[in-house]
Amino acid sequence: MNISTATVADKPSLLQVAESCGLFQPEELGELGGMIDAFLSGELEGHQWIALRAGDQIKAAAYYAPETFADGVWNLYFIGVLADQQGKGHGSAILNYVEQELIGQGQRILIIETSGLEGFELTRKFYDQHGYAVEARIRDYYQEGDDKVVFWKKLN
Repeated sequence: MNISTATVADKPSLLQVAESCGLFQPEELGELGGMIDAFLSGELEGHQWIALRAGDQIKAAAYYAPETFADGVWNLYFIGVLADQQGKGHGSAILNYVEQELIGQGQRILIIETSGLEGFELTRKFYDQHGYAVEARIRDYYQEGDDKVVFWKKLN
């Protein structure tokens, strides 16, 4: 397996990873597609879409970017693993890759935001198992009854 920057040819596979997770609504998948397009066209300086590959198949992906008004703070906007590949260490591998890349650049903090809905319980547990602490919960953020949970980790 290897992890590398996503290319134009990877867009369908990146969206397949996101859809396979089962955590995104169709309009959210459309927004992700737009984020991929903006990255691939070079519009988003510093942003990164990466893919974990086994042979010619993308098994997992992540998207992370610097926070605009903070020094050394990054946000992991997306991380996903194909549904039939979950539990095999691909999520941990790609998260560790992101962390090591940022540490190598001297970055300080990685933030991850996710939903507080019951269906995201395993996602929140994953972040907890990787040393992330819940730094904030914004009630009813995404919609009524759907909190935003913000995880935080010091990188050095």
